[in-house]
Amino acid sequence: MDAQSRGRADDIDPADQWVLNPHTGNYELRLDQSAGESPVAARTATAEGSGRRGANSPEVPGQRSRRASQSGGRGAEATATAGRRKRKAPKARRKKALMWTGGVTAFLVATTAVGAYILYEKLNGNIDAIDIGDQGSKNVVSEGPMNILIIGTDKRTGKGNEGYGDKGSAGHADTTILFHVSEDRTNATAMSIPRDLKTEIPECETKGSDGASTTIPGTPDERFNTSLGQSGRNPGCTMKTVENITGVKPDHFMMVDFNAVKELTTAVGGVEVCMAKPVDDPKSHLKLPQGTSEVQGEMALALLRTRHSFGNESDLDRIKVQQQFLASMIREMKSSDTLTNPKKLYTLADAATNALTVDTAIGDAKKLMTLAQEIGKVDTKNITFLTMPVIDNPAEPKPITVVVDPVKGEQLFAMLRSDTSLTEVKQKEKAAKGKQAALLKGPKAAPADVRVDVLNGGEIAGAAGATVTWLQNQQGVLKSTNKANAPEKIKKTTLEYAPNQADQARALAEMMGLPASAMKPGTADAEGLEAMVLTLGADFKGAGIPITGPAKIPADVEKSSADKAVCAK
Repeated sequence: MDAQSRGRADDIDPADQWVLNPHTGNYELRLDQSAGESPVAARTATAEGSGRRGANSPEVPGQRSRRASQSGGRGAEATATAGRRKRKAPKARRKKALMWTGGVTAFLVATTAVGAYILYEKLNGNIDAIDIGDQGSKNVVSEGPMNILIIGTDKRTGKGNEGYGDKGSAGHADTTILFHVSEDRTNATAMSIPRDLKTEIPECETKGSDGASTTIPGTPDERFNTSLGQSGRNPGCTMKTVENITGVKPDHFMMVDFNAVKELTTAVGGVEVCMAKPVDDPKSHLKLPQGTSEVQGEMALALLRTRHSFGNESDLDRIKVQQQFLASMIREMKSSDTLTNPKKLYTLADAATNALTVDTAIGDAKKLMTLAQEIGKVDTKNITFLTMPVIDNPAEPKPITVVVDPVKGEQLFAMLRSDTSLTEVKQKEKAAKGKQAALLKGPKAAPADVRVDVLNGGEIAGAAGATVTWLQNQQGVLKSTNKANAPEKIKKTTLEYAPNQADQARALAEMMGLPASAMKPGTADAEGLEAMVLTLGADFKGAGIPITGPAKIPADVEKSSADKAVCAK
């Protein structure tokens, strides 16, 4: 394209180059306004022309100044590149992409809904990435379930944030959510982790800008929020801390700060919230009437930061409000005209990527779009919000901190590890798992008749030997053999068996709490004294500890779904 025919290249708003074709219902790239332009393109150009950014057009404030240095001359080049590519019409389901944690993934929604390669170069320059070494996955999308750690830090950055966080601090893991997406992408669980949780912060390794590695010693009894920023810890250290607590290994992280909340809520046009009673908090300057209101910018940040307006003024009550806000943000993105308005979508994407820091494995636009397409498959009604089950710290005379509930916490963690849904999914989706689940039903062999070879494909040294000892001494499976380490590490425990060993497999599965997904039946019968093969995976936590979690979380653990509005109390 000749940029001269449309004016200066850096005066072109990328969002204005896309128009809606009423005949197909899809967005199409308008290549040239001077020749061969369709009537719909001409009408759209006239309507949108007045909406382009100019001297009198407000722009969402950026967290960084990189845009100014990277915009010159790129618009025409990106448009020309896009114009040479044959495009597939975006699928309707892509418009269902979800958004969470105050809009961190607005960029994902944008690239998924519009599918615009023209935005890549612009938005790529906005994204910050951190090398977290061996923490996380090197693949953008995991073959099985995906776990993304969302971190909101209280580091003071940006104008107007002097009243938040600790002055001079490198920041903390102030708001943290472990976002688990099921293997079949039918459901997701967003578990908030209290910042005042007392836990072990394990040893972790960080990398400097020069590539040099530094090992940061672990500490046995610290607040969870010190897993980031303090003592030089980066998000990889927070990821390792979460894995140490839950047994769930995060694949990626996404981190934002105060500015993200203000910029993103402004870009989306405000988020509707509901108050069960009037709120007037002089400390956070939050003032809202009873009933519904729209908040954005400074007011949205005040709502998420206040801990004196709700419940017993604890961090746990603040978490509930944050979850209600995030659920409302998701509903806003699904019900508003954002996904059908290229200009608004672009503004939101630009603001989001300016506020976003991720791990290097997902540190560019194309990778984030791929991740978005996977996450976007989850229906809003099947996204569950809850808080990690905790109890008051028994080591404190007057409890200020909390610790993981030893019973309910482990039950929930086991459900996440075994990819058990916390919401009801469609019947046909349940039926797809019915055949696999049926493998656990039927007669079971006596323990003395069970023959099994045990291999260790997990992370715990000596796991195969410990399991064999437990099977023989505690379960009466005398024909069990330690076969040491498996050829390679695996994520999930598997049990391979022949059709004529099905009764043995069911008996062993019951003893060890194996999920149906662990059952791997063969097609040919076993001969003679051939044994089954049990390979322990990363989900194995110790001999005698069931690998699968309960079918449902305890009744007194509060949860909510993203599709329902709740008023903050």
